[in-house]
Amino acid sequence: MKTGALAIDAMGGDRGPSEVVDGIALAYEANQVPERLIVVGREEILTPLLQAKGLTGKDFLSVHHAEEVIGMDEKPTDTLRRKRNSSMLQGIELVKENRAQAILSCGNTGSLMAGGTVRLRPLDGIERPALATVMPGTRRNGKWCLLDAGANPDSKPEQLVHNAILGSQYMNAAHNVSQPKVGLLSIGTEEGKGGQRIKETHNLLQSIGTIINYHGLIEGFQVYNDVVDVVVCDGFVGNILLKGSESLFHAILNILKEEIEETPMRKAGALLAKGAFKGMKSRLNPEEFGAAPLLGLKGHVLKAHGSSNCFSFASAIKIAKELLQYDVIDGISKDLEKSNVILQRIKESNATPAT
Repeated sequence: MKTGALAIDAMGGDRGPSEVVDGIALAYEANQVPERLIVVGREEILTPLLQAKGLTGKDFLSVHHAEEVIGMDEKPTDTLRRKRNSSMLQGIELVKENRAQAILSCGNTGSLMAGGTVRLRPLDGIERPALATVMPGTRRNGKWCLLDAGANPDSKPEQLVHNAILGSQYMNAAHNVSQPKVGLLSIGTEEGKGGQRIKETHNLLQSIGTIINYHGLIEGFQVYNDVVDVVVCDGFVGNILLKGSESLFHAILNILKEEIEETPMRKAGALLAKGAFKGMKSRLNPEEFGAAPLLGLKGHVLKAHGSSNCFSFASAIKIAKELLQYDVIDGISKDLEKSNVILQRIKESNATPAT
């Protein structure tokens, strides 16, 4: 199955290009790279790093020189004007020119979102793209998709409906979940919970029930219990949920380590349960879900953690490969068109004065 080309911004992360190249090497060794890789950044830095990993001269890999780097603290509006020759914006341009089909970066989130939206443009019928992050569930191999994970802090009901369509199509195509169950995150599952915006969104999601498999309102207790496959919220709530979950994961590991080391008896018991602890760490580790796609654009944009290590970046490349294998954009476009017809009909009905 062909996957196309992935452009990698090798310069934008906190750990530098060497960690990115190490991640590429790990993905290559695991046979998890797309059909082609275009590594974007300063050629004089990247070529020796790639050479040290035995990656130079490979048919699937090339380097695209970009002189500038976007810093993590730079304003997105400034970078779009002043740093057009940066590794990130050059990678986006490769997608715009169809020389690559996706860009992966662990650089400045705001610049990546703004650059991707301005240069690649949203799909017809969608107002704002959304970040989709896959999270672990409680059952073995269970997972669910959170969106928006931070692209749009404040979303209107229609935009939340679009998020539901984006997440549903993504889980169906890229993660092989048939008829994904979609839930709207609120402060309770009873009708009327969550304020006016949640009420309006809930009603709209019910109205497009033939397009998505809408489960209804869900609350925080349920997100990790495999109740739904897609959790819909705005970017403000989603980003807090995402970062809070990752912080809790690391806190659990640290607390567990302290308690185990408290007595020799516990240490001995931990050795017997070493396999279980290793399995738990693997299932909960954020590195296993190393990239979040920005869905709703006319090209693929994937955001990896700014602090990604080589293992996390290798996982991000794997996710990019999976995304490129399926025609997610076409499926999203078709469902958006059908849902927007329904939403427009509801809007016109509500605007018609009673006689």
